[in-house]
This record gives sequence, C-alpha cells and structure tokens, in this order.
Amino acid sequence: MKTVFLLGFLLFYQSWAFEFIIDGEWESEMSDPLDHHHDSGRYRRNVLTSGEEEEDFVAIQGNDITVKSYKVESKITSRFAHTKVKSSVVNSGLQAQSIGFNVQIPKRAFINNFTMNVNGITFVGSVKEKTVARNLYAQARARGKAAGIVRTNSQAMETFRTEVHVPAGSKVEFELHYQELMQRKLGIYQHTLHIQPGRLVPLLQVDVYIFEPKGIKFVTAPNTLGKQFEDLTTITHTKEKAHIVFKPNLQQQRKCENCTESAVDGVFTVTYDVERETNAGELQVSDGHFVQFFAPSDLTPLSKNIVFVIDVSGSMWGLKMKQTVEAMKAILDDLSIDDYFSIIDFNHNVRCWSEDLVQASSIQVDEAKKYIQNIKPNGGTNINEALLRAIQMLIKASHHGLIDPRSVSMIILVSDGDPTVGEIKLSTIQKNVKLRMKEEFSLFSLGIGFDVDFDFLERIAMDNRGIAQRIYANQNAAEQLKTFYSQVSSPLLRTITIHFPENTVNNVTQNRFDKFFSGSELIVAGKLQPSDLTTLQSFITASAANMDLNIQAEADIQALDTVLSRHQHSYNDFARQMWGYITVNQLLAERSLARTASRKRKITQRIVALAVEHQFVTPLTAMLVESNEEGRPERLIADSPKDSKHGCCSATGSLSGQMPVQRLVYQNPPWILPTPGPTFVAEAVGSQESIIPVHITGVDSDPHFIINLPKSNMDICFNIDSKPGHILNLISDPGTGVTVNGQLIGSKMLKNNKLNTYFGTISIYSKTDGVQVIVGTDRIDLMESKNNHSFSWGATAELTLNRIKVTILKEQHVTVLIDGRISVMVLLHRVWKKHPVQVDFLGIYMSNNNKYSTQVHGLVGQFAKEPEVKVYDVHEGADPKKKEATMEVKGNKLAVTRGWQKDYRRDRKRGSDIYCWFVHNNGKGFVDGNYTNYILPQLDSFLIAL
Repeated sequence: MKTVFLLGFLLFYQSWAFEFIIDGEWESEMSDPLDHHHDSGRYRRNVLTSGEEEEDFVAIQGNDITVKSYKVESKITSRFAHTKVKSSVVNSGLQAQSIGFNVQIPKRAFINNFTMNVNGITFVGSVKEKTVARNLYAQARARGKAAGIVRTNSQAMETFRTEVHVPAGSKVEFELHYQELMQRKLGIYQHTLHIQPGRLVPLLQVDVYIFEPKGIKFVTAPNTLGKQFEDLTTITHTKEKAHIVFKPNLQQQRKCENCTESAVDGVFTVTYDVERETNAGELQVSDGHFVQFFAPSDLTPLSKNIVFVIDVSGSMWGLKMKQTVEAMKAILDDLSIDDYFSIIDFNHNVRCWSEDLVQASSIQVDEAKKYIQNIKPNGGTNINEALLRAIQMLIKASHHGLIDPRSVSMIILVSDGDPTVGEIKLSTIQKNVKLRMKEEFSLFSLGIGFDVDFDFLERIAMDNRGIAQRIYANQNAAEQLKTFYSQVSSPLLRTITIHFPENTVNNVTQNRFDKFFSGSELIVAGKLQPSDLTTLQSFITASAANMDLNIQAEADIQALDTVLSRHQHSYNDFARQMWGYITVNQLLAERSLARTASRKRKITQRIVALAVEHQFVTPLTAMLVESNEEGRPERLIADSPKDSKHGCCSATGSLSGQMPVQRLVYQNPPWILPTPGPTFVAEAVGSQESIIPVHITGVDSDPHFIINLPKSNMDICFNIDSKPGHILNLISDPGTGVTVNGQLIGSKMLKNNKLNTYFGTISIYSKTDGVQVIVGTDRIDLMESKNNHSFSWGATAELTLNRIKVTILKEQHVTVLIDGRISVMVLLHRVWKKHPVQVDFLGIYMSNNNKYSTQVHGLVGQFAKEPEVKVYDVHEGADPKKKEATMEVKGNKLAVTRGWQKDYRRDRKRGSDIYCWFVHNNGKGFVDGNYTNYILPQLDSFLIAL
C-alpha cells in the first residue's frame, strides 16, 4: 500500500497555470491528540484506489523539453546540511505544455525555500501560517485552475513535486532548498541525495561540501549509482574540510554507448564521521547561538534488561513472521552474559516464554530461539495486555533485586496492526502504559508494514522515553530489525544532563536524556544571553557502568565565526537554523503528546512562530510563492506532508530514550576538586580550582625524586637512572591495597651521551576496589573488572567509581583520590611535537597527609614513616653554587650536595625551585636496597618485601 501525502502549489500567469490539491485537513486544534483510533496517514492512503500504481520517479518531466542543467549542492557545517537542488529547463516543443520539477527529500528535512523563474518572472517563496496560506489557496481554487497531486512510497524520502504549464520556447528555472540535521547512527553520518534526472543533461553536477571545525575523521562516497559510475566521484579532503564531486559527462551518463537514455537513476551517498578528541564532546558557539555535541566512546556498555514483545496475530503470517524470527535469532545471539531477557508473544492471548527475566546464557538463548522458531501466527491483537505484562515483568525483577541499578531496562514491541482484542482504544492503552511504566524503563516500538498505526506506536514510545521506527515488510525486514537493535544494543550512559552556567544561555533545547547508545549523538542547542563573556562552558553529568561522570567543555565565543567567515563553502547560519530545527521538532513531539486542547494550542502557536522565523515548511505552516513584480497576483502555495515524521528523536540525532523536555540552566559548577587534607591550598587555574599541597613528595623530569621530610624540615632528592620500559614501584601498600607504579620512556635521542628517561605511564591501582587508573600522555584509562573506560586530556572531568574519585583538569593534571585518604596527582608535560630530543612525559606528586598502612613501601612509600636524618659538615664544594655535606640516615653516611629540583605544579613550564640535599648513585644508602629491587613486571604489581 502506498504512503501518500499531498503538497500544494497554485500559480497564475497569462494562459498557463498549475495547482496542487491538498488532500484532507490537519487534525482539528480542538481534538484530543490521543483519541484517534486511525491515524491521518491511514485515512489519506484510503483516498487512493487500490489499483493505483506509483509512476516511475524522474526529476524533470515533460515531452519535447531541453534540460540545460541539473545541479545539487549540499553544504554540511557542523552536522547541519543545507541542500539546494537547481535545474534549468526549456520548452523546446511547438506547443504549450506542463513541465514538472520533482525532488525527493529526506523525511526529517524541512523545505525552507522554493523559487521559480518563468520567462524572466521570478516567484520567491516565504513561509506563512497555514490558515493564511489556505485562504489565498481557496481564493485561487475558486478560479477553477487545473490540479495535480504528490505521492511517495519511499521509506526514507518524501517527494516534492511541482508542475507549471508554459508556452513554447519558455525557459523555466527551478530551485528548491531544504535543511536537515545529520543523524549519527552506528558511528557514521550518512547524507543521501536522489539523483534521477530522467534524461541526459549537458551539465549534471553534485557537490557536497563538509566543514567540521574539530576535524573530519573519515569521509567516503560509496558508489550507489551503478557499476558504470565507479571512479567518477572525486573527494578532496583536508583536516576540517571535504569536497565531494560527481560530474558525469553526457557520454558517461548514457545507459550504453549509443543510448539516448540516462543511466543516472539512484541515490548518491556520502558518509563521514568527525574527530572527537575528548569524551566531553564538542561545544560550538556561532552567531549568538551555541550547540553542544556529545558522543562519548571508549566506555564499557551497560548491561541490559529486555522484554521482547512480539505480535503473532494472523496478519503476521508468512514473510513478516519468517523475517521477524530470523531477526530475533540474530538479536538473541547478540545478548551478553550480563544481560537479562524474556519474550512475550501475543495475539488475542498473551504468552510468556519465561515468566521472569533470565540471564542470557548460551543455554537460555538457545531455548528462546527454539521457542521463537515454533511460533505459528493466528488470531487477533491484544497490545494492551502484552505491554502491561512486560512492564510487570520488569517491575518484578526490580523488586527482587535482579536488575542492576546501573543497567538499562527496555521493552521492544514488534507489531504490524491495530489492537483488535481486549482494550482497543488507543488513548486508553497509552494511558495504561504510561501509568505503570517506571521512570527507568523505556519502550521502543517497531511497526511492520504499511497497515500498522504508526502514529500510535510513535506516541506511546515517545511517552515512555523511547522511539518508534517503521519496518518495511516489502524489503528485508529482518535486516531492518537487526539494524535497529544494533543501535540500542550498546547503552553507554544513563541519566545524562548538560548544564550551563547561570545567566549565560537561554532557550535551551532538551538537555536531559534518559540513555545514550554507542555510535549515536546527543545534541543540545540554545541562545547566548548578552554578556561580556569570552568563553562559554558546559557541564555534563552522567552515569556509566559503575562510574559517575562530570565533564566540562568550553568554547571561545568569537573564534568559530572568525573561521566560518574565511570558508567560502560553509553554511554560516548553521547554529541558528540548527537551534530552530531542534526546537520545532521537539515542540511537534510535545504537541503530539499534549493532553488538553489549550496546551495543544499554545504549542501550536510557538511552532508557527518559530517556523515562520526560520522559514520551515512544517505540518502547521505553508510556503507562499509569489512574484516580486507589482500589479501581478501570481502566487502559489506549498504545504508540508501531513504525516510528517519529524519528532524529537530525529531532532537530536540519537536513540537517546528521550525524557520529557526540560530546559535546565545550572547555577553553579557541578563539582569541585577534592581536598585531601589540611596541608592543601587552592590555587586558581582558569575557571577551576586546583588543589596545590604546601609540602609534597613528588617525582618529575628524568625522573627526579623529591622526598619531603616534615619532621626534619628538609627535602631530600635523588635520581633513578634506569631503562625505557622499566616499571618502577613508587607506592606499595598491602594494608590499604594500593600500589602506584610508573613506566619509563626514553627521549628521542642521546643528549651528552646519555638517554634521558621519564615517566610515560603512571598506574594507580586499588586492589580493594578492583579499580586501576592508568594515566598516559595521550589518555586516561579507568579499569574496573571487565569495565574499561577511556578519557582524553582534552576536557576537564570528574569520575567517581565507588570509593575512588578521578579528576581530570584539561591538559594539566589528573588527581586520584582513594577513599578520601590517599591522593595522587599526575602532571602532564607537553613538549613541542617536532622537538628533536624531548617527548611528552608525566610527573607525579603525593600528599604527606596520605593515610597509608604500616606495611607501605616503595621508592616513595618507604618514607611515609620518616627516617631520622642528620646533615652536618656543610662545606664548599667543587661547584661554588652548591654546598656539600655528610648525611647520616638508616645507619649510612652519605656524601650529599646542596642543590635544587623543580616542582612543576604551579608553573608547568618553568617550575618552582625546591632546595634539597641530593643523594647520588640512584639514592643508594637513602633508599632501602638497590633501585633495581623496585623494578616490577606489570603496572598493577605489588612490591615483594625487601
């Protein structure tokens, strides 16, 4: 059955005219949006007779016409695409005729401009409130002009179609603009353009320009137009920009060497992803608006609790059921041992494969697959009871403690029809489900085929923190089901909130999200408030597997506009239009869920105002196209399809499990760095407070050990000269279960016949908590049992894992606090990338207030119990700037030199001088045993007692 919508245009000009009929009305403003048993899409489809066939789609229609050019240009800037389709056509026949201009556009796109030039008269489009446009339309229709319709049966596209009747020799230029937010799925953005000119075109060209300020990770243009077009697409790619060109000449367009028909008939596809330096995402500010992108990776997926609810009514018989079974087998195989699941199948009755959630062991999965295989569809459809049974199953598991508080619980409904048994009123079913669903549960609805009431499935999903998706039974439904599941199979985060400082932003789009799935993206946009700020900050909080995250991002308010002004092919208005696009889509979603007529009217007013401001053709607005010439009443009207699928989920570009829209502005920074003890003082670093101990023990540079002895009121220093790759133990405390080790790296080349070594990796491991923090110069890894999480140095963040708190200060240092008792700060040293000798390295600093056990040891740990030290016989040395003396410690007499080392915590470039007595020969005599006794095999190893 065809999906149909009608898009209206009306034009008067001398003896030629055209008009599009708008079929049906948008639902009444006074009607209850929940009280529809049949959706408007189903009603409209019934307007067509069953025997109607969709004609082949071509972009330019007409006989005896000459198509001079057909050009498609897309400018994608920061995931927002502005596409322009333009064609120039001449009526080369001897008689007047109708010329058609047709464009297939993505369902998620908004048309925002249409212009047409006919024999020098230009008609320019502008978006109006629909009733205003309808009045003009009615006046024109009364004149009895000819009519035409618009249809589509494509799963991903809608069809814009217009015709104009023109005299012989007339030249017509068409130009259509539409905009959409790129949606990230499974780690890629995919931009599709339908190229179907229907004839040979002297100038046929597709240009796609991509600009991503943080960089493009990859860009491809897979050949989806046919074998003969291989190698005809060129890609020019720099770090931030890409230009994709498809420009076949006339001979290359021919179906065969002497053919007069065009072989260009299909979808031109571009896929890409962006560079993400940090898990903080990307905050961009432009033209008084901001956009926060958030797509973290390198996080361990959360475990899942899933109840699959499968329609097995008689209408599922045959191919639908076969493909559903095939998809379910693959989905069940994808479950991990940490997941829990069950299956409910329903027709007029409801049956449970298991009354309780069961662990997804191989045995249970095999049993479930056998059960699915033996299902025989028949009977009616009892959706209400099936969903309530699924909810009760999750609630029961929660009450019995089977659900991990950090796991994700969801119901996945697969159905192909309307309820026919039990409760059949859709509004009551929706209310029943909403009443019983807990806040932590989500419902995803998959509608198979064209007969399904998709509007209902979409409403009930959005009302319960999920989304709905059509599954097209005339194609490979099994692959569609598996693809959808792959998008929700790896939840990485729960309860995500993106805050902004008080009095810095307003009109913020939805910034609370129930879930984040791997490979998708969350987007929050808004407007800047007038201020003298030079940077904008965002604060992101979320829960991962056994870890809580607090992440900070920031952006210069002027920098991006300066960059955009220098780029010819960027879309400079992207931030403003993106904000409008997301806001309108979210309001459309709110409108569909509105429970009162007054609430619905208020939302409608806001949608119309925004759509007119941003020139979007929506279900509530229309485009009026009229001539600019005085004295001419020429005008035409364009309506959006009434079964438009714009919703909040597509607006954010993620399967986020949307929470009700709440626009929050955080009043204060959501965290402060930990204060381990009274000997620490706070020092301002940018907009954060970093904690700087007054007295501290540290290891820095190549590597210099600085041991502070508070009782003796002195600092003792020594160096360790070891080899790259060696792992040195700094702290080993079996009593607290903490070990701190550092792995050495070497400089790029010898200096003064010596290869300097530095710490390239620091490991802080708490055996008691089972948590290891590995700090490198490129990233920070948090490892807990099977859960591994990675973060970069590119953003400020705070991470909490049980008793362990990890604070990352952007490009400066990491502080690890264990049980509020042991604090370790790792300092990052960056060097010039092309430095001929030096490499990036780490310094490590530990508070003297750390509460170790009496068993602590290690190159640093052994001094937690301060040894008695005497320094005497101070005298001039070989270097007049350095005194020499004798030191008595641990029963040894050592020759020491008075010198200084560097503390880089306050000034990482120049450092602060720490004067100390230097012990030569790798600290021999001051350190227990030989330094080689402290070399360990692994980063999480404990030191064997000396």
